[in-house]
Amino acid sequence: MEWTQLKVTVNIEKLDETAAVMGMLDNGLMIEDYSDIETNLKTVYGDLIDESILNADKSLASVSIYVPEEKNYNDYIAFLKERFEALSIDAKIELIGLDEEEWSTAWKKYYKPINVSDRLVIVPMWEDYEAKNGEVIVKMDPGMAFGTGTHETTRLVAGLIEKYMKVGDCVLDVGTGSGILSICAAKLGASRCAAYDIDPVAVRVACENCEKNGCSDIIKCGVSDLLKDVEVPVGGFDFAVANIVADIIIRLSPDIGACLKDGAFYITSGIIEEREQDVLDAMKNEGFAPVETVRENGWCAIVFQKKNK
Repeated sequence: MEWTQLKVTVNIEKLDETAAVMGMLDNGLMIEDYSDIETNLKTVYGDLIDESILNADKSLASVSIYVPEEKNYNDYIAFLKERFEALSIDAKIELIGLDEEEWSTAWKKYYKPINVSDRLVIVPMWEDYEAKNGEVIVKMDPGMAFGTGTHETTRLVAGLIEKYMKVGDCVLDVGTGSGILSICAAKLGASRCAAYDIDPVAVRVACENCEKNGCSDIIKCGVSDLLKDVEVPVGGFDFAVANIVADIIIRLSPDIGACLKDGAFYITSGIIEEREQDVLDAMKNEGFAPVETVRENGWCAIVFQKKNK
């Protein structure tokens, strides 16, 4: 099968944010970061260290994913350009041809059922899995949209949805990606979920995943640039999630309150720990009280509650 390497090169300071954005398209990231390679290693290890690595520009780093031939890489590029522009990331995007035999099936061995909370289990579409002990099954087909349950931010938010969302809540999912968080909410008893993303490809994937999980009657997916086109129910949403990146969460902060009822919980994630305080400050300024923060491998998710007027 023909594969195309989609490679993004940025300044080393933007590596974490770039990897987070690339992870929205595919979890199989190849990261090239030579900033820690010492120039004197050649004298120690001889020919074991390639000259190209030793001479690489230490101020730059690259993140790559591999696009299968049946996917339109132009959709990927359009998505990346939008996200990088929003985050003010100066990125060089390259397409490099690659022929990888049997890759289309070999990658599946890395995806197995995974518990993301006390009850929720994310199961790949091709896996047979029988629920036990009250488990709630969410079936996912890893595709071009972010969210298969393997990323830390998805797991953190899924657990918080189970903890804070009430049965019957009306839920807003901003930056839905694959739709996984809306599906989790629906299967845990949400009465309605409005799932939005700026990327039409992500919305299409989310709709497909909702249908495969039997949640299409509860979850409605749509394209929205931030919160511009969100249809807010009378009185506002009971609950909201935004698993995006810190900068976008901060940009949403002045407007998200108008979408929510007083006392509503709002879960934010996709935040690297270095940006945690920035998000806290922005949300506090808009009348939200922090309730809980959970962390994993340098990522954090923060639960806020809209204060009563």
